[in-house]
Amino acid sequence: MDKIQKQALQVAKEIVVKFIEVGRISPSNFSEHFNAIHADVVASIVEQENKLAEQLTADGKGDAR
Repeated sequence: MDKIQKQALQVAKEIVVKFIEVGRISPSNFSEHFNAIHADVVASIVEQENKLAEQLTADGKGDAR
Protein backbone atom coordinates (compact mmCIF):
# COMPACT_ATOMS: atom_id res chain seq x y z
CA MET A 1 0.00 0.00 0.00
CA ASP A 2 1.49 3.32 -0.98
CA LYS A 3 1.71 6.42 1.16
CA ILE A 4 -1.34 8.15 -0.36
CA GLN A 5 -3.54 5.08 0.14
CA LYS A 6 -2.47 4.85 3.78
CA GLN A 7 -3.19 8.53 4.31
CA ALA A 8 -6.61 8.19 2.67
CA LEU A 9 -7.47 5.33 5.02
CA GLN A 10 -6.29 7.34 8.02
CA VAL A 11 -8.30 10.43 7.02
CA ALA A 12 -11.44 8.36 6.41
CA LYS A 13 -11.02 6.65 9.78
CA GLU A 14 -10.59 9.97 11.59
CA ILE A 15 -13.71 11.40 9.93
CA VAL A 16 -15.81 8.36 10.88
CA VAL A 17 -14.47 8.38 14.45
CA LYS A 18 -15.34 12.06 14.77
CA PHE A 19 -18.87 11.38 13.48
CA ILE A 20 -19.23 8.59 16.03
CA GLU A 21 -18.02 10.92 18.80
CA VAL A 22 -20.63 13.54 17.93
CA GLY A 23 -23.38 10.96 17.52
CA ARG A 24 -23.91 11.26 13.76
CA ILE A 25 -22.88 7.64 13.13
CA SER A 26 -23.30 4.64 15.40
CA PRO A 27 -20.55 2.03 15.77
CA SER A 28 -22.98 -0.63 14.53
CA ASN A 29 -23.06 0.84 11.01
CA PHE A 30 -19.39 1.90 10.90
CA SER A 31 -18.53 -0.14 7.80
CA GLU A 32 -21.48 1.20 5.84
CA HIS A 33 -20.39 4.79 6.38
CA PHE A 34 -16.65 4.12 6.27
CA ASN A 35 -16.79 2.77 2.72
CA ALA A 36 -18.69 5.81 1.43
CA ILE A 37 -16.43 8.29 3.25
CA HIS A 38 -13.27 6.50 2.11
CA ALA A 39 -14.49 6.59 -1.51
CA ASP A 40 -15.11 10.34 -1.20
CA VAL A 41 -11.65 10.93 0.29
CA VAL A 42 -9.97 8.96 -2.50
CA ALA A 43 -12.04 10.77 -5.15
CA SER A 44 -10.99 14.12 -3.65
CA ILE A 45 -7.33 13.13 -3.72
CA VAL A 46 -7.54 12.00 -7.35
CA GLU A 47 -9.36 15.21 -8.31
CA GLN A 48 -6.71 17.37 -6.65
CA GLU A 49 -3.89 15.40 -8.28
CA ASN A 50 -5.52 15.89 -11.68
CA LYS A 51 -5.92 19.64 -11.09
CA LEU A 52 -2.29 19.92 -10.05
CA ALA A 53 -1.16 17.99 -13.12
CA GLU A 54 -3.24 20.26 -15.36
CA GLN A 55 -1.77 23.36 -13.73
CA LEU A 56 1.77 22.09 -14.15
CA THR A 57 1.12 21.22 -17.78
CA ALA A 58 -0.46 24.62 -18.45
CA ASP A 59 2.54 26.33 -16.83
CA GLY A 60 4.93 24.32 -18.97
CA LYS A 61 6.36 22.60 -15.91
CA GLY A 62 4.88 19.19 -16.61
CA ASP A 63 6.77 15.97 -16.04
CA ALA A 64 8.90 15.19 -19.10
CA ARG A 65 8.58 11.39 -19.04
